Amino acid sequence: MPDTHHPTGPHRSASILVTGATGNLGREVVQRLRARGAHVRRLVRHRTGADHGVESTVGDLTDPTVFRAALLDVDAVLLIWPLLDSAPAHDLVAELVAAAPRVVYVSSTAIDDAAARQSDPIVQVHADMEVLLRDAGLRPALLRSDTLASNARGWAAQVRAGDVIAGPDVAPTAVVDERDVADAAVAVLLAPPHAQLGPDPYLLTGPEVLSRADQVARLGAAVRRRLSFQALPPDLARSRMLADGRPERLVEALLAASAHRPDSHRVTDHVERLTGRPAGTFARWAVDHVAEFR
Repeated sequence: MPDTHHPTGPHRSASILVTGATGNLGREVVQRLRARGAHVRRLVRHRTGADHGVESTVGDLTDPTVFRAALLDVDAVLLIWPLLDSAPAHDLVAELVAAAPRVVYVSSTAIDDAAARQSDPIVQVHADMEVLLRDAGLRPALLRSDTLASNARGWAAQVRAGDVIAGPDVAPTAVVDERDVADAAVAVLLAPPHAQLGPDPYLLTGPEVLSRADQVARLGAAVRRRLSFQALPPDLARSRMLADGRPERLVEALLAASAHRPDSHRVTDHVERLTGRPAGTFARWAVDHVAEFR
Protein backbone atom coordinates (compact mmCIF):
# COMPACT_ATOMS: atom_id res chain seq x y z
CA MET A 1 0.00 0.00 0.00
CA PRO A 2 1.56 3.29 -1.05
CA ASP A 3 1.91 6.16 1.38
CA THR A 4 -0.09 9.29 0.68
CA HIS A 5 1.11 12.85 0.75
CA HIS A 6 0.40 14.62 4.03
CA PRO A 7 -1.27 17.86 2.91
CA THR A 8 -0.92 20.85 5.19
CA GLY A 9 -4.13 22.44 3.93
CA PRO A 10 -6.62 22.40 1.06
CA HIS A 11 -5.18 23.13 -2.37
CA ARG A 12 -7.98 25.71 -2.52
CA SER A 13 -11.13 26.27 -0.53
CA ALA A 14 -12.29 22.73 -1.17
CA SER A 15 -15.99 21.89 -1.02
CA ILE A 16 -16.70 18.66 0.85
CA LEU A 17 -20.00 16.81 1.31
CA VAL A 18 -20.22 14.81 4.53
CA THR A 19 -22.92 12.18 4.94
CA GLY A 20 -23.62 10.86 8.43
CA ALA A 21 -22.58 14.30 9.61
CA THR A 22 -24.48 14.18 12.90
CA GLY A 23 -23.00 10.84 14.01
CA ASN A 24 -19.99 10.26 16.25
CA LEU A 25 -17.55 10.14 13.33
CA GLY A 26 -19.26 12.60 11.01
CA ARG A 27 -19.32 15.37 13.63
CA GLU A 28 -15.57 15.03 14.12
CA VAL A 29 -14.95 15.19 10.38
CA VAL A 30 -17.08 18.33 9.95
CA GLN A 31 -15.26 20.06 12.80
CA ARG A 32 -11.84 19.29 11.32
CA LEU A 33 -12.77 20.30 7.80
CA ARG A 34 -13.98 23.66 9.03
CA ALA A 35 -10.75 24.15 10.96
CA ARG A 36 -8.82 23.48 7.74
CA GLY A 37 -10.76 26.12 5.83
CA ALA A 38 -12.83 23.80 3.67
CA HIS A 39 -16.37 24.58 2.61
CA VAL A 40 -18.49 21.91 4.30
CA ARG A 41 -21.92 20.72 3.30
CA ARG A 42 -23.80 18.22 5.46
CA LEU A 43 -26.48 15.87 4.22
CA VAL A 44 -28.84 15.38 7.18
CA ARG A 45 -32.24 13.73 7.53
CA HIS A 46 -33.66 16.45 9.72
CA ARG A 47 -32.87 20.12 10.10
CA THR A 48 -30.83 20.72 13.23
CA GLY A 49 -29.55 23.83 14.97
CA ALA A 50 -27.40 26.17 12.94
CA ASP A 51 -23.73 25.22 12.70
CA HIS A 52 -21.73 28.35 11.87
CA GLY A 53 -19.97 28.05 8.54
CA VAL A 54 -21.55 24.71 7.60
CA GLU A 55 -24.16 24.37 4.86
CA SER A 56 -26.88 21.71 5.22
CA THR A 57 -28.94 19.79 2.70
CA VAL A 58 -31.94 18.16 4.38
CA GLY A 59 -33.30 14.89 3.09
CA ASP A 60 -32.85 11.16 2.69
CA LEU A 61 -29.48 9.86 1.48
CA THR A 62 -31.32 7.32 -0.68
CA ASP A 63 -33.36 9.99 -2.50
CA PRO A 64 -31.48 10.67 -5.76
CA THR A 65 -32.99 14.14 -6.14
CA VAL A 66 -31.80 15.17 -2.68
CA PHE A 67 -28.39 13.61 -3.22
CA ARG A 68 -27.98 15.30 -6.61
CA ALA A 69 -28.61 18.68 -5.00
CA ALA A 70 -26.16 17.91 -2.20
CA LEU A 71 -23.45 17.05 -4.75
CA LEU A 72 -23.65 20.36 -6.63
CA ASP A 73 -20.14 21.89 -6.96
CA VAL A 74 -18.65 19.38 -4.50
CA ASP A 75 -15.01 18.31 -4.81
CA ALA A 76 -15.12 15.28 -2.50
CA VAL A 77 -17.63 13.19 -0.59
CA LEU A 78 -17.26 11.35 2.69
CA LEU A 79 -19.73 8.49 2.38
CA ILE A 80 -20.95 6.81 5.57
CA TRP A 81 -23.64 4.30 4.56
CA PRO A 82 -26.27 3.92 7.32
CA LEU A 83 -28.30 0.94 6.11
CA LEU A 84 -27.91 -2.83 6.36
CA ASP A 85 -28.70 -3.20 2.66
CA SER A 86 -26.69 -1.87 -0.27
CA ALA A 87 -29.57 -2.09 -2.79
CA PRO A 88 -30.86 1.47 -2.08
CA ALA A 89 -27.36 2.78 -2.87
CA HIS A 90 -27.56 2.08 -6.62
CA ASP A 91 -29.20 5.43 -7.43
CA LEU A 92 -26.75 7.19 -5.11
CA VAL A 93 -23.82 5.64 -6.96
CA ALA A 94 -25.26 6.76 -10.29
CA GLU A 95 -25.35 10.33 -8.98
CA LEU A 96 -21.74 10.02 -7.82
CA VAL A 97 -20.70 8.82 -11.27
CA ALA A 98 -22.43 11.80 -12.89
CA ALA A 99 -20.94 14.36 -10.49
CA ALA A 100 -17.48 12.73 -10.39
CA PRO A 101 -16.19 13.95 -7.01
CA ARG A 102 -13.48 12.16 -5.05
CA VAL A 103 -15.28 9.49 -3.00
CA VAL A 104 -14.02 8.44 0.42
CA TYR A 105 -15.96 5.50 1.82
CA VAL A 106 -15.79 4.52 5.51
CA SER A 107 -15.81 0.73 5.60
CA SER A 108 -14.82 -2.05 8.02
CA THR A 109 -11.51 -3.78 8.79
CA ALA A 110 -13.54 -6.95 9.40
CA ILE A 111 -13.95 -7.48 5.64
CA ASP A 112 -12.30 -10.70 4.45
CA ASP A 113 -11.38 -10.11 0.81
CA ALA A 114 -10.95 -13.86 0.24
CA ALA A 115 -14.42 -14.79 1.51
CA ALA A 116 -17.45 -15.31 -0.73
CA ARG A 117 -19.68 -14.16 2.12
CA GLN A 118 -18.73 -12.05 5.12
CA SER A 119 -19.11 -13.03 8.76
CA ASP A 120 -22.24 -10.99 9.51
CA PRO A 121 -24.69 -8.53 7.91
CA ILE A 122 -22.81 -5.44 9.06
CA VAL A 123 -19.57 -6.50 7.40
CA GLN A 124 -21.44 -7.82 4.38
CA VAL A 125 -23.06 -4.48 3.57
CA HIS A 126 -19.65 -2.76 3.74
CA ALA A 127 -18.20 -5.34 1.35
CA ASP A 128 -21.19 -4.93 -0.98
CA MET A 129 -20.82 -1.14 -0.93
CA GLU A 130 -17.14 -1.36 -1.82
CA VAL A 131 -17.95 -3.60 -4.79
CA LEU A 132 -20.77 -1.31 -5.91
CA LEU A 133 -18.53 1.76 -5.84
CA ARG A 134 -15.63 0.04 -7.60
CA ASP A 135 -17.80 -1.60 -10.27
CA ALA A 136 -19.20 1.84 -11.10
CA GLY A 137 -15.66 3.00 -11.92
CA LEU A 138 -15.48 5.51 -9.07
CA ARG A 139 -12.10 4.37 -7.70
CA PRO A 140 -13.10 5.22 -4.10
CA ALA A 141 -10.58 5.78 -1.34
CA LEU A 142 -11.49 3.06 1.15
CA LEU A 143 -11.00 3.73 4.85
CA ARG A 144 -11.64 0.45 6.59
CA SER A 145 -12.10 1.33 10.23
CA ASP A 146 -11.84 -0.98 13.21
CA THR A 147 -14.38 -0.74 16.04
CA LEU A 148 -14.82 2.92 16.99
CA ALA A 149 -14.09 3.90 20.58
CA SER A 150 -17.25 6.02 20.53
CA ASN A 151 -19.34 2.81 20.55
CA ALA A 152 -18.56 2.75 24.29
CA ARG A 153 -20.98 5.65 24.70
CA GLY A 154 -23.67 2.98 24.59
CA TRP A 155 -22.55 1.90 28.06
CA ALA A 156 -22.92 5.34 29.65
CA ALA A 157 -26.27 4.67 31.34
CA GLN A 158 -25.00 1.38 32.79
CA VAL A 159 -21.80 3.03 34.06
CA ARG A 160 -23.83 5.71 35.82
CA ALA A 161 -26.15 3.06 37.33
CA GLY A 162 -23.65 0.51 38.60
CA ASP A 163 -20.35 -1.33 38.23
CA VAL A 164 -21.37 -4.16 35.88
CA ILE A 165 -21.62 -3.48 32.14
CA ALA A 166 -23.70 -6.18 30.46
CA GLY A 167 -24.20 -6.87 26.77
CA PRO A 168 -23.37 -9.22 23.92
CA ASP A 169 -19.69 -10.04 23.75
CA VAL A 170 -17.71 -9.47 20.56
CA ALA A 171 -14.39 -10.66 19.25
CA PRO A 172 -11.34 -8.66 20.40
CA THR A 173 -10.28 -5.94 17.99
CA ALA A 174 -7.89 -2.98 17.82
CA VAL A 175 -10.42 -0.34 18.89
CA VAL A 176 -9.72 2.97 17.16
CA ASP A 177 -10.45 6.50 18.37
CA GLU A 178 -13.04 8.08 16.06
CA ARG A 179 -10.97 11.29 16.21
CA ASP A 180 -8.11 9.43 14.53
CA VAL A 181 -10.43 8.10 11.85
CA ALA A 182 -11.72 11.64 11.33
CA ASP A 183 -8.17 12.99 10.96
CA ALA A 184 -7.39 10.25 8.45
CA ALA A 185 -10.56 10.97 6.50
CA VAL A 186 -9.80 14.68 6.35
CA ALA A 187 -6.27 13.99 5.11
CA VAL A 188 -7.69 11.99 2.20
CA LEU A 189 -10.59 14.35 1.48
CA LEU A 190 -8.24 17.35 1.26
CA ALA A 191 -5.35 15.63 -0.50
CA PRO A 192 -4.44 17.42 -3.76
CA PRO A 193 -5.86 15.94 -6.95
CA HIS A 194 -2.48 14.51 -7.99
CA ALA A 195 -1.98 12.62 -4.69
CA GLN A 196 -1.26 8.95 -5.26
CA LEU A 197 -3.83 7.40 -2.94
CA GLY A 198 -3.70 3.97 -4.57
CA PRO A 199 -6.41 1.32 -4.91
CA ASP A 200 -5.78 -0.57 -1.67
CA PRO A 201 -7.87 0.08 1.45
CA TYR A 202 -6.41 1.87 4.44
CA LEU A 203 -6.87 -0.23 7.57
CA LEU A 204 -7.41 2.14 10.48
CA THR A 205 -6.79 0.54 13.88
CA GLY A 206 -5.90 1.56 17.37
CA PRO A 207 -2.53 0.58 18.89
CA GLU A 208 -3.74 -2.47 20.87
CA VAL A 209 -6.22 -5.31 20.57
CA LEU A 210 -8.92 -5.10 23.25
CA SER A 211 -11.77 -7.32 24.36
CA ARG A 212 -15.00 -5.87 25.72
CA ALA A 213 -13.71 -6.65 29.23
CA ASP A 214 -10.47 -4.76 28.46
CA GLN A 215 -12.42 -1.70 27.31
CA VAL A 216 -14.66 -1.74 30.37
CA ALA A 217 -11.63 -2.02 32.66
CA ARG A 218 -9.99 1.01 31.01
CA LEU A 219 -13.24 2.93 31.25
CA GLY A 220 -13.35 2.03 34.93
CA ALA A 221 -9.86 3.40 35.42
CA ALA A 222 -10.99 6.68 33.85
CA VAL A 223 -14.02 7.01 36.16
CA ARG A 224 -11.96 5.66 39.10
CA ARG A 225 -14.21 2.70 39.75
CA ARG A 226 -13.75 -1.05 39.36
CA LEU A 227 -16.03 -1.87 36.43
CA SER A 228 -16.53 -5.35 35.01
CA PHE A 229 -18.10 -6.73 31.85
CA GLN A 230 -20.79 -9.41 31.84
CA ALA A 231 -21.46 -11.21 28.56
CA LEU A 232 -25.17 -11.80 28.06
CA PRO A 233 -26.63 -14.86 26.30
CA PRO A 234 -28.20 -14.01 22.93
CA ASP A 235 -31.86 -14.16 24.02
CA LEU A 236 -31.31 -11.83 26.97
CA ALA A 237 -29.13 -9.49 24.92
CA ARG A 238 -31.82 -9.38 22.23
CA SER A 239 -34.61 -8.53 24.66
CA ARG A 240 -32.58 -5.77 26.32
CA MET A 241 -31.54 -4.15 23.03
CA LEU A 242 -35.11 -4.26 21.73
CA ALA A 243 -36.33 -2.74 25.00
CA ASP A 244 -33.80 0.06 24.51
CA GLY A 245 -35.54 0.90 21.24
CA ARG A 246 -33.02 -0.45 18.75
CA PRO A 247 -34.51 -1.61 15.41
CA GLU A 248 -35.03 -5.37 15.24
CA ARG A 249 -32.94 -5.76 12.10
CA LEU A 250 -30.00 -3.96 13.71
CA VAL A 251 -30.32 -6.07 16.85
CA GLU A 252 -30.18 -9.28 14.82
CA ALA A 253 -27.14 -7.97 12.90
CA LEU A 254 -25.34 -7.11 16.15
CA LEU A 255 -26.07 -10.57 17.55
CA ALA A 256 -24.81 -12.18 14.35
CA ALA A 257 -21.60 -10.15 14.67
CA SER A 258 -21.27 -11.28 18.29
CA ALA A 259 -21.68 -14.92 17.30
CA HIS A 260 -19.73 -15.12 14.06
CA ARG A 261 -17.18 -12.32 13.68
CA PRO A 262 -13.68 -13.77 14.22
CA ASP A 263 -11.02 -12.36 16.54
CA SER A 264 -8.78 -9.76 14.96
CA HIS A 265 -5.13 -9.38 15.96
CA ARG A 266 -4.36 -6.79 13.28
CA VAL A 267 -2.68 -3.56 14.34
CA THR A 268 -1.52 -1.21 11.59
CA ASP A 269 0.30 2.11 11.22
CA HIS A 270 -2.16 3.43 8.62
CA VAL A 271 -3.49 6.16 10.91
CA GLU A 272 0.05 7.44 11.22
CA ARG A 273 0.62 7.19 7.46
CA LEU A 274 -2.34 9.45 6.82
CA THR A 275 -2.11 11.83 9.77
CA GLY A 276 1.60 11.91 10.61
CA ARG A 277 1.06 10.75 14.21
CA PRO A 278 0.36 7.41 15.89
CA ALA A 279 -3.16 6.31 16.75
CA GLY A 280 -4.32 7.08 20.27
CA THR A 281 -5.28 4.52 22.90
CA PHE A 282 -8.74 3.64 24.17
CA ALA A 283 -7.54 4.58 27.66
CA ARG A 284 -6.83 8.10 26.39
CA TRP A 285 -10.26 8.25 24.77
CA ALA A 286 -11.89 7.19 28.04
CA VAL A 287 -10.08 9.92 30.01
CA ASP A 288 -11.00 12.55 27.42
CA HIS A 289 -14.69 11.55 27.57
CA VAL A 290 -14.98 10.74 31.27
CA ALA A 291 -17.60 13.46 31.87
CA GLU A 292 -20.05 11.53 29.67
CA PHE A 293 -19.94 8.58 32.08
CA ARG A 294 -20.32 10.44 35.39
